[in-house]
Parts: sequence; C-alpha cells; structure tokens
Amino acid sequence: MIRLLILLLGAEAVRRRWLHLTAIGALWVGFGVFTFLDAIDADTLIPVWYLGYFLLVEAVLTLLAATVAEPGRRRWRLIKGSVFVLVSLLTIDHPWHSDLLVALLIGVLFAIDGGFRIASAVVVRHPHWRGAMWAGIVEVLIAIGTLQPWPSYYVGTIGCNIGLALAISGLATMRLGLRLRRLPAHAPISSLFSRFAVGTAWPEPEGEQPPEAAELVVHVWTPAGSAEGTRRGLISRYIAAVDRDGVISTGHAALELLPDVYISHYPAVDLDRNPADFARTLRATAENDVPGRFLPDYRSEADGWCEANAQVRFRHFDAARLRAFWAAYRADTTYNLTHRNCSSAVANALDAALEGAMGQHRPAFRLLRAMLMPELWVAGVLRQRAEAMAWTPGLLLDYARALWLVVEPPPSGWGHLLRRLVDRRASPPS
Repeated sequence: MIRLLILLLGAEAVRRRWLHLTAIGALWVGFGVFTFLDAIDADTLIPVWYLGYFLLVEAVLTLLAATVAEPGRRRWRLIKGSVFVLVSLLTIDHPWHSDLLVALLIGVLFAIDGGFRIASAVVVRHPHWRGAMWAGIVEVLIAIGTLQPWPSYYVGTIGCNIGLALAISGLATMRLGLRLRRLPAHAPISSLFSRFAVGTAWPEPEGEQPPEAAELVVHVWTPAGSAEGTRRGLISRYIAAVDRDGVISTGHAALELLPDVYISHYPAVDLDRNPADFARTLRATAENDVPGRFLPDYRSEADGWCEANAQVRFRHFDAARLRAFWAAYRADTTYNLTHRNCSSAVANALDAALEGAMGQHRPAFRLLRAMLMPELWVAGVLRQRAEAMAWTPGLLLDYARALWLVVEPPPSGWGHLLRRLVDRRASPPS
C-alpha cells in the first residue's frame, strides 16, 4: 500500500522527501520491535484490548458508510467492517477465551498466504522468484510461531503479530525511501514498480502531441466473458476458463486513450493452450519469451473477436506520462504469458498514467483520506498477488476498479453521508 501511496502522490511531492520517508520507516520498525517485545511475555505495557476498542469504532463507522456507499465501494467496506468486528470482539471479550481462536485465525491465514507465495514463486519463476519464495517461507515460520503456545500461551498473539507487521512494513518503507534517493532526476516513480524499465527515464514523445481525450479507458475481457459455455467461478473469473470445445481462454486486457494510444499486447503467433502443455508456459523464464504484436485500436479488435465485457474509465490522469511509457514499452514486442503479457502492460501503463493523481491539490489531506480507504488496501493486496504470480485480466479489472475508487472518489464526508441517510429514509418504498 505504501508504494501505491507514493505513486499516487507523484515524484514532485515525494522525491525531495526521501529522508523523511526513510526516517518514518525506521521509527515504524522501532515501534514494531517494541510492540513485539512488549507482547512476547504477556506482561504488556500496552493492553491489547485497547486496540480492540479502536478496531470496533472503525468497524462501526465502516459499516455505517457501507450502507449508503456506491455498489463498487459497498462490497469492500462490508468486508472490512465485518472482519474488524470479528477481530475486535475476539480481542475485547477475553471471557470467551479468545486468545486461542485469534491465534488459530492468524496462524492459518499466514500459513495459507505463505504457501501461496512459495507455490507461485516455484511455478512461475518470475525474475525475483527466490526473494518471493523466501518471503513465503518466513511467513510460514511466523504461522508456526503463532500457533505455538510458548511463551505467553497465546495471550501475546495479537501484539506479537502486530509488532512483526509494523517492523516488516517499516523495513519496506525504509527500502522505498532509499530507492527514491537513487532514482534518476527525470525518471517517473512508476518505473520503480515496472519490471521492464526499473529506474530508467522514459523518453519524452517527439513532436506536437494530440489533444488530450476526456477519458482513459481500461478494456477487459475476463476468461469467463470471452469463452462460450463456461461456468462462472473463481478460476474462470481470475485465471482461465475452458469453453465447450476444451479450449483454454485466459481473457485479455487493453488500455485506450484516444486518438493515439491503444495498448493491446498479443503473441505474434497464438500460444498452445491445451491443458497438457499449459503448465509449461506458465514459467516467466526466457525460454517462454516469444515475439509479440500490438493491435492498432479497440474497434478493430472488438470486431475481430468480441466486445469487452468490462470497462473502467478514468478522468484524472497524466497523458504525457502515459505516452512516454507507451513509447518505451512498444520498442520491445517480446511477449511472455506470465511476465510480460497484456494485463501486465495495462497495469504498468495505468500506474504511469495515474502517477501524481493525488499530489496536485491538498496532497496531505488526500493522503490521509486515502489511507483510510479500504479500496487502497485492496489495490495494494491485488498488486502483491499479481507480482507474486502473474497479472491476469481478472486481477487487473479488480485493480483498476479499486484505483478508480481512490482516484475518482464520489462526494464523501460526514455531511454527505448524513444527507444520503436522510434521503434514503425519506424516499418512499418502491
């Protein structure tokens, strides 16, 4: 999430503050270590149920906001509020003997997530797969430690895990601050997160630029939406779908900015996607690199295949940065099913276009507001999952929708919330 915040604030707002970011990360690490050591022997200076009351207040406010939120926001707010209610009640109501329940919940979640990281790294073998595998191993070790009763018989479970989480996020923040220090003067921050052009300055487009379009559009063909006769489950939503003829469809994604930018990356020759050979093509290694091609525009692509079954439209973006990214990306047509595919191209292009979207007007206020939005946390989790394995059209669609809710927020605030509640109560039943 910190990376997304830095990206949305933009280079101008954060580059000169790299030392502040590094110092905040160091303080975060120190506080995390203190919290961990304070909780490990169950004789705590910070009672853990204090955190439970804070979580309960946050849960109530989130659920209240969800009742009048737009459909896209409502789902994430309900999930966040429900999880916070469960954790806060388990934390506060110790007569339930909830320490063991909390330890089981946290330990199982860590074990599942760590196992996913290890499996994804071993199967996909993306450029940083060894680091991802070790991160998964550490997460599994944390899960094992969480499920052990020693030394506090589960009393310090929440404090220990919060301390570890704070220390790990603090280290990541320090690392990001040091990377900002080394970033070249004219390089965009989004290049820090782009595997194909890390730390390089993208060339400025030459000549007179066309007038900016009113909207940037992300087109998505989900696997289930682009294959006929498929069941619509999680696998067909996020990974691949098999049609009635046994052919695998992984869907597609493209990004459009009229009149001159259309990013739609395909292999030059269709890949063999029969189930018997499909697993071999998942590895993000050089032997799976193939020549690629870029389609010219959405209309010709839709006429030759089918209409996209989902679209996300942005009004606030940086067209110049997007064109600079596109000029650099299209210089290399190489296609890799998991490492350099249609969805990763659109995700990186979207990052380039949205860089600095929150840094123009009242950046400090918008930063604090964004940190309280569950959609930003969701976008951060989706990005981590995609980088651990691969960007897919389904993941990209959720990522784009979450970013849209952060960058293009509808009217909010307690005044707006109260007006929505009053209007809903005053409206006659249908």
